[in-house]
Amino acid sequence: MALNPSSSAQGVTKKLSGSNAAFNDKGKPMELRLSNMVAAKAISDAVRTSLGPRGMDKMIQTSKGETIVTNDGATILKSIQALHPAAKMLDIEAGDGTTSVVVLAGAFLGAAEKMLSKGSTKAVEYLTEMSTPVDLKDNASLLRAASTSLNSKIVSQYSSTLAPIAVSAVTRLVTSTSSNVDLRDIRVVKKVGGTIEDTELVDGVVLNQTVVIAAGGPTRIEKAKIAIIQFQLSAPKPDMDNTVIINDYRQMDKVLKEGRQYLLNICKKIKKAGCNVLLIQKSILRDAVDDISLNFLKKLGILAVKDVERDEIEFLSKSLGCKPVADIDAFSEDKLGYADLVEETSTSGAKVVKITGIRNRGLTVSILAMGSNSLVVEECERSIHDALCVVRCLVKKRALIGGGGAPEIHVSRLLAQYAHSLKGMEAFCFQAYADALEVIPTTLAENAGLNPIAIVTELRNRHALGERNAGINVRKGLISNILEEEVVQPLLVSTSAVELATETVCLLLKIDDYVQAR
Repeated sequence: MALNPSSSAQGVTKKLSGSNAAFNDKGKPMELRLSNMVAAKAISDAVRTSLGPRGMDKMIQTSKGETIVTNDGATILKSIQALHPAAKMLDIEAGDGTTSVVVLAGAFLGAAEKMLSKGSTKAVEYLTEMSTPVDLKDNASLLRAASTSLNSKIVSQYSSTLAPIAVSAVTRLVTSTSSNVDLRDIRVVKKVGGTIEDTELVDGVVLNQTVVIAAGGPTRIEKAKIAIIQFQLSAPKPDMDNTVIINDYRQMDKVLKEGRQYLLNICKKIKKAGCNVLLIQKSILRDAVDDISLNFLKKLGILAVKDVERDEIEFLSKSLGCKPVADIDAFSEDKLGYADLVEETSTSGAKVVKITGIRNRGLTVSILAMGSNSLVVEECERSIHDALCVVRCLVKKRALIGGGGAPEIHVSRLLAQYAHSLKGMEAFCFQAYADALEVIPTTLAENAGLNPIAIVTELRNRHALGERNAGINVRKGLISNILEEEVVQPLLVSTSAVELATETVCLLLKIDDYVQAR
């Protein structure tokens, strides 16, 4: 990006010499910083209206032509095809509280046009001081935090159904010493049918696939011995495209007989190992299973599920306590998993395969997400993910804090007081940071249709009078004790929102040039 200096600017350049010559292009870095700020604030404004329980939803049409209706900040950011690199930097995966990160980053950038310093350390200190410790055995506190997260979603009316599911799912994976939970061990299987109220936590494993019944095989197996195979139950093909010409009918008959015999031998080996449920990995080279082998499996009384994705194999083998088999010669009884029942049931018009009563079960959880159409199911899954993230935050840092803009106003007030004790540039920086934090309560009030100036002023007064848990009650449209209203969130959501927003802004401010590589 080159700027052509005007003749007057060229004249100035000639006069500058020595150490002063380095300052002749001050305009360009400033111009770029402003461009970065405009881009990041544009993203912030786009997401801003979806903050809080009364936040608006966005209808997004993806490049594939799919329609998504959501108010989840992370999904909106993922779908916005930002061209400006600064805007892409705001695509932060915070699990829950993504909207807060982006809105705060936009406000900090506004403050940064004047000044911005390292106010985040002080802010985190104040947030930690006002939080209340929580015990993971205190189910009511975990439910309150999960419900608060779900209340700002489209599926908020079903929070009483989804919150207990999210809490139970995470607490099943937590041990007394664990400081984190891997959300990859919690699998959400989406099925269109019924309503969100039919969403359930399954005591076992739910499969994305259905049972293959083309040849009339079984759909229910008790005392199941399960195998996951990564080889194909179909006639082998050469690596290269070869053409075999057969002139004789007897030879043709022999080829077909050989093919049948090859598949029969594989199926007999599987049965000999005692296996009666077969999960077959999806194959891109040839059919994972063909009609002849399905017919043999039916006669041998083996239930077959095909098209298991490669990325599901690890989860299934961990959950079922079995090892994936890549070759028929390695197929043996010690690689099988055991379960009391494998059954395909019809739940509200959707076919679901459930595996229950698993022996040697791994630490994994399966959630069955239901909904009347694909849009609702997708939003249900996103909301469950956010609720899971909230409970995971409590496992990482076991403390709760109020919502409704209370922590932001509290920190803003304390930072402003701290700014008065400083002098010069530092005082201005802390004051600017304190003012920027007020964007969260202001936005909550705006999105709830309240008067933001009146609400934030009253909120400040209440906090000045010592009511540190006073926050915006969006349902009633007034200021009340936010802890009594059970609007709580993990301390980690608040602290990481402040830290991530500040880090992103600092990164943006450090950039003084933007070069597009061809």
